[in-house]
Amino acid sequence: MEIQCTKSLLRPWRIDDALSLCKYANNSKVSDNLRDIFPFPYTLKDAEFFITNIAANNNNLILAFEIDGHACGAIGIYPQADSKGAELGYWLGEQYWGNGIATEAVSTIVEYSFNTQTLGRIYASVFERNKASMRVLEKCGFEKEAIHLNAIIKNNVFVNEHVYARYK
Repeated sequence: MEIQCTKSLLRPWRIDDALSLCKYANNSKVSDNLRDIFPFPYTLKDAEFFITNIAANNNNLILAFEIDGHACGAIGIYPQADSKGAELGYWLGEQYWGNGIATEAVSTIVEYSFNTQTLGRIYASVFERNKASMRVLEKCGFEKEAIHLNAIIKNNVFVNEHVYARYK
């Protein structure tokens, strides 16, 4: 399943994306805004592990951002087992920041998910320092629901978590 946006293609991951994934993911500016499950440095082995494992999980919608033929980021909807809600997660290679690519992709995948799944709520968590991601969510109709103080430890520092949600 592919979703065509004007600035990118959202498509399933392929094992031959591993080198490209490694290239864009191995960036501290990217990893600093993601949970520690996202490793840094990001190796080819990490990329292959990610691609292999997401292919085996049919419950989640996890797609690659493709721009100019290269997989340069990820976006996903993770349905929650005990509700009609889902978590949204995304990251994009640094060279593509500030061009509206993430905003368009978030808007597109959220609309797609609301229209094809029985979801009533999609939420996303953002580190307090990631103002750009907060702005992406706000432009896509998400509203801030909460700020969880010192909720996450990132790089050995407590970080506040901002939770945004959008309802169908």
